[in-house]
Amino acid sequence: MEMEFILGLPPQTAYDVLTNEDNESYSRDKNRRRLLTAVSRIVTPERDEGPGHRPIVKVEKELAWKFLFLSGTLPIRLIVLEDPKKLHVFYLKDAKGIRTMETFRGSYTVEPLYVDAERLCKRTKPKSTEEYRKCSGGKGRIGSKVKVDQTFRPASPWDLPLLSSYMRRFTIETTKKVAEDLQIRATNIRGIPEYKGEH
Repeated sequence: MEMEFILGLPPQTAYDVLTNEDNESYSRDKNRRRLLTAVSRIVTPERDEGPGHRPIVKVEKELAWKFLFLSGTLPIRLIVLEDPKKLHVFYLKDAKGIRTMETFRGSYTVEPLYVDAERLCKRTKPKSTEEYRKCSGGKGRIGSKVKVDQTFRPASPWDLPLLSSYMRRFTIETTKKVAEDLQIRATNIRGIPEYKGEH
């Protein structure tokens, strides 16, 4: 699953909202529960073996769900590797991470979005923030584009045809809703009244 969405915040601020170091819950309500509740965020002393030896962060959340007449919450436990310099995050479920998923991993990257480039940099397509500042005379706004690449495979018995179809649709729709909630969060940080769209 690949998707992109825009946050109206500078890249570093957008990255901070996504990594959520304060472990805040900001998503919409679903069946009188938050769609996604932040439970815990622990930066462990362990380091990954890849370049940079990034610290391993263990994140736990609760996802609200509803299936026919049933509803409840699903614990989500992730192992997260954060790279603040590259504004990149890799995540995957831990051994007991998501009981409905055999595989769940992904990554997201925050890239600068030069909002006023077409209007203020008519002859130049800026390739860096410094170029953008020069061609816009320091007046250009900078937002963020978030690129998400996520892979998942339902576990048994959720991998059976009908249940698998439901799980895939539920996972994709939930990911989109979380992105929408992040956009609302970004709007609130900028101090602009929240958009009251249909959920």
